[in-house]
Amino acid sequence: MSASLHREALEALGDANRRAIVEILSGGGRSVQEIADRLPISRPAVSRHLRLLKHAGLAADVAEGTRRVYHLREEGVEAVQEYFAEMWGEAARRFRILAENTQLAQGE
Repeated sequence: MSASLHREALEALGDANRRAIVEILSGGGRSVQEIADRLPISRPAVSRHLRLLKHAGLAADVAEGTRRVYHLREEGVEAVQEYFAEMWGEAARRFRILAENTQLAQGE
């Protein structure tokens, strides 16, 4: 995954309403109205947040009759998972080195 996809996806998740929308979409596809019915924000606000999530690669939509149904994009979710796996892996590696060096310094 590209660094720009990681960055855009993480920036999009920096907003509580967008995180709530992602949580709603994790249960499956939903229309704008279905999402708005579950949040304390207006339908136009939900649409704006969905546009940002689409731009960040986290959501996509398909036409179903006269409405659009939004769902999570696998690639976007994987980009976020990959980012955290890399960051936690690096943090764990550094912690392990620090612990080993501390043991050596203490003569253990």
